[in-house]
Amino acid sequence: MIPVEKLNALAQELQEMNEQVADPALMADARAYKSLMHRYKELSQINESWQNYQDIERQITETKELLELESDAEMQAMAREELALLEDSLENEEMMLHDLLIPSDPNDLKNAIVEIRAGTGGEEAALFVADLYRMYGFYAVLKGWKTQLMDANETGLGGYREVVFMISGENVYGQMRFESGVHRVQRVPVTESGGRIHTSAVSVAVLPEAEEIDLDISDNDLRIDVYRSSGNGGQSVNTTDSAVRITHVPSGLVVTCQDEKSQIKNKAKAMKILRSRLFDMEIAKQEQEIASSRRAQISSGDRSAKIRTYNFPQSRVTDHRINLTSHNLDGFLAGNIDEFVQSLRVVWRNEKVSE
Repeated sequence: MIPVEKLNALAQELQEMNEQVADPALMADARAYKSLMHRYKELSQINESWQNYQDIERQITETKELLELESDAEMQAMAREELALLEDSLENEEMMLHDLLIPSDPNDLKNAIVEIRAGTGGEEAALFVADLYRMYGFYAVLKGWKTQLMDANETGLGGYREVVFMISGENVYGQMRFESGVHRVQRVPVTESGGRIHTSAVSVAVLPEAEEIDLDISDNDLRIDVYRSSGNGGQSVNTTDSAVRITHVPSGLVVTCQDEKSQIKNKAKAMKILRSRLFDMEIAKQEQEIASSRRAQISSGDRSAKIRTYNFPQSRVTDHRINLTSHNLDGFLAGNIDEFVQSLRVVWRNEKVSE
């Protein structure tokens, strides 16, 4: 069922916005202009699809009238064939319209900052952090995205207590947002001589990259400390005060960065991470308010929820939110995770439609 009144109202809104987007005064407010342009693009896509839908409807009406008037058998056959194609096109356009009418999240278009931390399991959890870091790196390559290491806390056996990196490209956060949560691994650790299966866990947080126009951070709210880098070796480790720790006093958030040899570069990276964490906190508050009024199956707000299990003995990976299982764990860890990513997005979009 096409919501004709709503579509006509949106077309009217787009017409009114045509004057607003050309207003030089609005361009002076970067945040307001960005929000306006996002809405303008959204309405333009809806209106284009709505116009196409109406055009196809007119062509169907004309073709049906031709069938009633035409007596030539060959012409009738051609008209019926054209009518079938038009009806298929109308069905496809209607599906597109319904998709476009689902409220979009402007954050979906942003780059993503991914934070992976070892939880229960000690060194085995740290090794699994490294596995997931490689997995998302492989996935980024398959999608044509770029990755940039922001900060890492390595262990002696090649794992990470924590690794933070940014993925940049088209619609990254929109694809990655549902990776947030607890990832559980079941396997025999390399440090285990008895061959017993251990269960470990790591947490993944996917944050939309926040730009300066997304939120204002007062310098008075920041405490910045510099100190000597520490780690498993390398240039500048333990030799210069290049590491940076930034504390956001009102929230208590603390961000450290020591990956770069330059204090200035470490500070810039730390600020980017801090800004994204604060922005993510705002998003989480909004999602909690929504969750209080409905029970969503798919959410990126609950970081404590166990979302996925990786079982090495059975080469099985299972997403518990949508009961989806793959028995190709090696392929999954090689970055072939798109089936899970897209399935999660489909369920999420269906939830949006039901709202």
